[in-house]
Amino acid sequence: MTITEEILSIANQLADQGKKPSVALIKTRLSQSVPLPMLISILKSWQHQPNYKPSSRSDAEENRKNNTGSNMIQLSKTELNTLIEHALAPIKQELAEIKQLVKKSLKQ
Repeated sequence: MTITEEILSIANQLADQGKKPSVALIKTRLSQSVPLPMLISILKSWQHQPNYKPSSRSDAEENRKNNTGSNMIQLSKTELNTLIEHALAPIKQELAEIKQLVKKSLKQ
């Protein structure tokens, strides 16, 4: 099960119980840590599907065999941008620190 499927499944379970799915409720039930922007993005696009069943491992493998490489991962543009920004954040921070160190050393 992908993380997107897990989030959708949890949201549907909560809705089936009469609870409004929230970031906090979903985050506490996830099996792994998920970047908050990604969780918010998926939850924003979520719609209650009472009969939702995440695809099983064999279904996912079958889909992989039938799809071309470009269709294997299905992320929205927003989800992809969020993941990229999350991955780049530490690199950008480190680069800013290095620039400051270089400027300091040049002034001395």
